[in-house]
Amino acid sequence: MRADRPVAAVVLAAGEGKRMRSRLPKVLHPVGGRAMVLRVLDSLRPVVPGPVVVVVGHGAEAVRAALPAGVRVAWQDAPRGTGHAVCCALPELADHAGPVLVAYGDTPLVREETFRAVVSAHLRGGCAATLLTTVVDDPQGLGRVVRGLEGEFVGVVEDADCTPEERRIREVYTGVGCFESEALREALTHLVADNAQGEYYLTGVFGWLRARGAKVGIVRATEGREVMGVNSRRELAQAEAELRRRTLERLMDSGVTVVDPATTYVAPDVVVGQDTVLLPFTVLEAGTTVGSECTLGPGVHVWGSRIGDRVRVLWSVVEHSEVGDDCRIGPYAHLRPGTRLARRVVVGNFAEIKNSTVGEGTKVQHVSYLGDATVGREVNIGAGTVTCNFRYGVPGKHPTVIEDGAFIGSDTMLNAPVRVGAGAVTGAGSVVTKDVPAGAVVVGVPARVVRRVPQGGEGS
Repeated sequence: MRADRPVAAVVLAAGEGKRMRSRLPKVLHPVGGRAMVLRVLDSLRPVVPGPVVVVVGHGAEAVRAALPAGVRVAWQDAPRGTGHAVCCALPELADHAGPVLVAYGDTPLVREETFRAVVSAHLRGGCAATLLTTVVDDPQGLGRVVRGLEGEFVGVVEDADCTPEERRIREVYTGVGCFESEALREALTHLVADNAQGEYYLTGVFGWLRARGAKVGIVRATEGREVMGVNSRRELAQAEAELRRRTLERLMDSGVTVVDPATTYVAPDVVVGQDTVLLPFTVLEAGTTVGSECTLGPGVHVWGSRIGDRVRVLWSVVEHSEVGDDCRIGPYAHLRPGTRLARRVVVGNFAEIKNSTVGEGTKVQHVSYLGDATVGREVNIGAGTVTCNFRYGVPGKHPTVIEDGAFIGSDTMLNAPVRVGAGAVTGAGSVVTKDVPAGAVVVGVPARVVRRVPQGGEGS
């Protein structure tokens, strides 16, 4: 049997998940910020070069809409068991003659390496089917794997059908299996629903094949947590905690200091540079990249953002923004989407910036708001400054431009659209309604020019 044959996959995602008590289909509940079924597909895809079929049922349209392009979809019209679900997928694999890997859509912690181990063992062993098992402390509710005297596979017995002796078995079937497509198709036609649930179990395929002398292989997962299914909110929290543990351990092994893992959350796709320190109550969500030698926290929440090297962020929120090297942010600052900070920018207490570009070395002092602004280099934004980017009755947001070296006094209101020229100064409490020439000093309500700062100095 060739070991390089293309593999297809079937992911079972039709379950209602009644114990979740949710309007959202079970497999769409997120773990690590990503729907469970998508995490399964993420791990599966590098191992499966052939077609992938997701079997949907409850909440089919929502599940279908969440799936990536290229994934085939099969419909299970009623919950008649895992064997019936795989039968529903077979028409989508009519053009496939190689092995078929089957997985559950509610097992988001299975690693790519584990799927690869099952497929490799199946191909090397020349098996008709290969199943993934694990040993758990409490096997209640799970199918027991029965072995012979020499450790060979005998069968899988569902929990509801176990004898008292079989209930004491701690090795269980995980739901992951690899099958020769021809053997799978034939075996599925012989499944019967002679069990306590009256359903067609995929586990019956293993027993049917063995009874006819076919070889059934076993691969045992070393960690039961990896193959845990998520069927309730409690199990969802357990899966979340396990994924967080993996992520933080990976970061710590790469040179990141996590002061208190119990109070630190980092999404699995987040990248953090060497010698960065994550303090308690730091949350880094999907799409975030953090450079080296940063200190984040305590109390920092970042998502969808890029943070440069040697950045300090304290008790602040950063969303869909770019922060240059050597910036200082917080405490209690908020960078909203579209914010771009160059190097050495300081954003102080209770400052808020939205959809704005701030030049190198600029200081945005406390209790200030910059919205839809372009700010140059080495600008001082005094405390209480506001860019008034919205006018009553005028649609859209209006821009403010502050050129290099300007000094914006405390409590200045910049009534956009407006431009403050290079080196200009606004007095405290000014309301700027017109463009300020370069080097001018303006004060008052509305602000008016009172003098000009000579080029190359502040004047007298």
